[in-house]
Amino acid sequence: MKRDVDEQIAEAPTCYRHPKSETYVRCTRCDRYICPDCMRDAAVGHQCVECVRAGNKSMRQARTIFGGKVAAVPLVTYVLIGINVLAYLGEMAMPSIVDRLDGLGIGLVDAGGQYYVYESGTGLQTTGVAAGEWYRLVTAGFLHLPPTAGVFSILHIAFNMYWLWTLGRVVEQMLGMLRFVALYLLAAVGGAVFAFLISPGTAVVGASGAVFGLGAAYFVFSRRLRRDPLGGGRLIVMFLIWLVISAGFTSWQGHLGGLVVGGAAALGLAYLPRRFHVAAMGALFVVLAVLVAVKTYELSLW
Repeated sequence: MKRDVDEQIAEAPTCYRHPKSETYVRCTRCDRYICPDCMRDAAVGHQCVECVRAGNKSMRQARTIFGGKVAAVPLVTYVLIGINVLAYLGEMAMPSIVDRLDGLGIGLVDAGGQYYVYESGTGLQTTGVAAGEWYRLVTAGFLHLPPTAGVFSILHIAFNMYWLWTLGRVVEQMLGMLRFVALYLLAAVGGAVFAFLISPGTAVVGASGAVFGLGAAYFVFSRRLRRDPLGGGRLIVMFLIWLVISAGFTSWQGHLGGLVVGGAAALGLAYLPRRFHVAAMGALFVVLAVLVAVKTYELSLW
């Protein structure tokens, strides 16, 4: 009798991952025995850890309305706000970085780092985008008026971060992370490019161009989807009014550039098939690069 009991114990099935765990439950997918630690609920019965992992790999990942990968948290928006705030703190610690990284189109700098309005024949070194410092077209969008400019400098970054927080989260959820990054950077660079084309001697800073681009993008997307929780029509009218009112003390060229380029990028993302999105964003980038090259050549003839 004892021998029969021992044989039954010896023949009891065990988990394929935990040989010491006796079990009579099989994975409904691979038919291997699994213990409670390895069981994962399935539509029918249970599956083992490896089958669940393999099934997740074969599943199509959810996409946003315009083809991007769904993300539960608008991470890019938070990162962009963080970069802007860190850059502003950097300006407080080292104010000279503003002159080195703003959107100046063309100017002069002496050996001591003092900047001047551009004039030919001075013997001073030419600086700015026209001197090959194209990185300024990007870095200018992450700087703001330095703290030495007074209260308006704080309002400058505060308003921009408010609108980035308000619009960025919504637009990022519509586009997904990568498409949102592309649109944001194109709008930011577009604002700096317009400022360079129209007023190359002006040193522009601020995320306003990118924010105007997000406003234009939200307007386009809300019309495309027929869903408008933020009031896109009123929003774009408000942005246009502010563009006109603030023209006397801000870079209206940067605002206009961000609005136009951001709107153009949004139209491509909203109405073109997903497979053409990369080409559309690349084409916009090429157009901006060509415009900068042409303007640089024109300035070289001064």
